[in-house]
Amino acid sequence: MASKIPHEVLFSGGAVFTGRGAPLHGMSVLVSEGTIVAVLPDVEAAALAGPETARVDLAGALLSPGFQDAHIHPISGGVEALQCDLTGSEDAADAVRLIADYAAAHPEEPWILGGGWSMDHFPGGAPTRALIDAVVPDRPVLLMSRDHHSTWANTAAIRAAGLDSSTPDPADGRIEREEDATPAGTFHEGAGDLFAAVKPNNSAELIYRGLLHAQAELMALGITGWQDAWVGADGPGLGTLDAYERAVAEDTLRVHVVGAQWWERDRGLEQIEEKLALRDARRASGTAERFDLGTVKMMLDGVAENYTAAMIEPYRDAQGHDTCNHGISFVDPEILTEAVTRLDAAGMQVHFHALGDRAVADALDAVTAARAANGPSDARHHLAHLQVVTEADAARFAESGATANLQMLWATHEDQLDTLTLPFLQEGAVQRQYPFGDLQRGGARLAAGSDWPVSSADPLAAIHIGVTRVGPDIAEGPLGGETQRLELETALAAYTSGTAYVNHRDHDTGTIASGYLANLVVIEPDPFTLAPDELHRARVRETWISGERVYARPE
Repeated sequence: MASKIPHEVLFSGGAVFTGRGAPLHGMSVLVSEGTIVAVLPDVEAAALAGPETARVDLAGALLSPGFQDAHIHPISGGVEALQCDLTGSEDAADAVRLIADYAAAHPEEPWILGGGWSMDHFPGGAPTRALIDAVVPDRPVLLMSRDHHSTWANTAAIRAAGLDSSTPDPADGRIEREEDATPAGTFHEGAGDLFAAVKPNNSAELIYRGLLHAQAELMALGITGWQDAWVGADGPGLGTLDAYERAVAEDTLRVHVVGAQWWERDRGLEQIEEKLALRDARRASGTAERFDLGTVKMMLDGVAENYTAAMIEPYRDAQGHDTCNHGISFVDPEILTEAVTRLDAAGMQVHFHALGDRAVADALDAVTAARAANGPSDARHHLAHLQVVTEADAARFAESGATANLQMLWATHEDQLDTLTLPFLQEGAVQRQYPFGDLQRGGARLAAGSDWPVSSADPLAAIHIGVTRVGPDIAEGPLGGETQRLELETALAAYTSGTAYVNHRDHDTGTIASGYLANLVVIEPDPFTLAPDELHRARVRETWISGERVYARPE
């Protein structure tokens, strides 16, 4: 709940990170009517403050622009938290226990829906239908993986969808099978859509509740704005756009949001006009500063752990031999180039899911072609995930004007990467995992996001790994070597001014300066006072949006 504040607020007593560069010391920030009116020396600020000024003593904490998440799925995260939530499961047995507990607590639900299971908890990253059948044999169960690239189903759900040994793999996905070709229970990528015709859609009320639940969780992490990487027809059920529109109308949307309209892979260029019309109608409403639709999300490939990320070199098998599998390209490169060129010409931003090096190359080719055809633009296209990027392509971001959208939390050794991915990539691929340092040295603009609920939305947890390349509980050394580390001010800038740039909100957010909105976060201890391997200790103490405190950590 937001706390109403006096006409003026004075923040003092700690360092100020303005959104780029080293933090300022001995400076105070004065806020009036939701806007930063001055950043000035402590003595001058004290003289300007009046008897009605609310004083926030930072007490050595860091004042920073509010975090902005450049790639997140808040409604998915919020809805799944209200359904069968497996994100807290510690292993396969724990996931099954949570499913059984949820089923017992919700006997009235005809389908059990939710998600959050981890691939590394199951052999080969593929849980079986039999595991769910043992605890819920009588109702369909359908659960998304934590990375949302695989679906786990029980026998009742498989039968309800009419799937059997004769069901072919779709062009954009793969079905895990038993020896007789019967679906085993895991459906990768587009194969999960085989249940779309029979599973119930989430209600409009659940989706709205999920949005508000997510907003509260994210504001507590210091997040004051985001780019929703999946709105429209293929969101978490129907009604994602309606939920945002309702939140705007009812004034419950406190953050500012850019919605990335989903590019439907089974359709072609004809959808461009529809997306432009949605953008223009949203902007005509007069409230686009709170919720805009000026972006299109194009998912170019899958993920490496289920071998669907598009790679230049083939995946290897368990014995280290090359296979014929280079992953899946979801959008034909020719159509991709034409679509990006047309969207760019219309002033529409493109947000790419590009995880494998072939997908990254295709996206950069398309952006380069658009720039050649249209000349410089202010569309601010960006590529998210960037797990594998060639050295040559790391330098092309600056040349093309594309922004590198980093998910820093993933850039560490951990079970899923070390057991399900690296053994099946080419020799030496470990050096090309999430090459943030190469991207920065190549001159790329950097933004940052979490992909929540795929992984934690906590920017400070992600920044720890962006700076160290080592998770707090990981014994292995820095993933990809020390040269891929980022400086703390660079990682913080990506999560503040960098994402504000991507969201076309750099004119009034992402920076602490006169005239900018007082979207602020108080962090303690000050990360700049911590050793790199202690950065994970930093926590959000307060979050402010337009000069109102919307979160305060309980004492």
